[in-house]
Amino acid sequence: MGVGRGLGILVGTVVILGLGAYGPATLLGPLPAASVSTIDLDEPDAAVPPVLPATGASAVIDAAGDAPLATAGEATAVPMAAITKTITALVVLDRHPIAADGAGANVPITSADYLSYIDYSQAGTRTVSVFTADAWTEREMLQALLLGSSNNHADTLARWAYGSVDDYVAAANAWLSEQGMPDTTVVDATGLSVDSVGTAADLAVLSRLALDNPVISSVLAEPVTGLPSRRGITNTTTYLPESGVTGISRSYTDAAGICLLFAIDVEPEGATEPFRVYGAFLRQPDWAALESGVLALVDSAVAGVSPVPVIAEGTPVATVTTAWGQTAQGIAGLSADRVRWGQATPQLTVNADPVTIAGAGTTIGNILIDDGAAEPTSVTLKLGSSLHDPGVLWRLANPVPVIGALIASL
Repeated sequence: MGVGRGLGILVGTVVILGLGAYGPATLLGPLPAASVSTIDLDEPDAAVPPVLPATGASAVIDAAGDAPLATAGEATAVPMAAITKTITALVVLDRHPIAADGAGANVPITSADYLSYIDYSQAGTRTVSVFTADAWTEREMLQALLLGSSNNHADTLARWAYGSVDDYVAAANAWLSEQGMPDTTVVDATGLSVDSVGTAADLAVLSRLALDNPVISSVLAEPVTGLPSRRGITNTTTYLPESGVTGISRSYTDAAGICLLFAIDVEPEGATEPFRVYGAFLRQPDWAALESGVLALVDSAVAGVSPVPVIAEGTPVATVTTAWGQTAQGIAGLSADRVRWGQATPQLTVNADPVTIAGAGTTIGNILIDDGAAEPTSVTLKLGSSLHDPGVLWRLANPVPVIGALIASL
């Protein structure tokens, strides 16, 4: 047999073998996985917004985040009157924590404390009487501070916890910075100074911090007993409880106007527990304006708060594109409802499994949704429409992606 004829047989054999492998590989091999790209969500429909006063400075937040749901009026820091005492309570408890229902340590009444009482009393400011023979517990001191808005008790607690009012002020400002409230500063423990100032947005956060503290929330909720009761302390914080309002601090100074630190509980239909918003109103011109402003906010909360899904079922979140040019949407599956004021635009992380051909409604991965809750929510990622086999002609005409998928599967 000649050399030429032998070479021809060899080439022919390779071609025949190649064609024999090529056909099964392209016709029966796996298809390449589709690519998945995330798409931007549309802005949600606006709910009834929080209604805030046109005068003064105000803000409301919810329990999910520090960013305000709404602000109105002056955005810069303004005098905050006895709201300063709420800061005093939190900073003292930071140094001397007590159990939620505990009495805490005894706080001695020194001659300096008695003189503070005399000075504040003669100046016509809020006081609760003390004597050097008194035996006040820390909890009783907090009752006088928060419920009675006692200026002399504010100074006594500051001196007892930090050695001096000046040292307390330094600690309080450091604490405010740590809590993410750098625009709020104090120069005293009482709020009588015009230089103890805060923004409404910061002080709405302070409202949440106060009610999240089990000692402060229990002091605000319980009746006055013991020595504080005998000294005539009454609760100055209670405000419109029949409308779901929890007052934390209610006060007035010439510089600050009328100030209210508060929370509102709303019970929307279909919810299993109340929805709470936290707020601060500053520089309100009179008591009638304060009441009408709070009630308008309550009405807007009742209208605006409702259970809504974390993400609406069927919301397109991704585009699925096959190597043969077919597209389908990746859509959100069913998610639980979350009670909120309006629907947030969440941050999504789309985690798709490899997909080639599949029917509509097939689960192809999951979506992690960060909507400000403590933990991201996981929702199934589904195929919005079917992805079909491209057919014989495409397979034969596109050996590279098909054989590549075969090699990757081995």
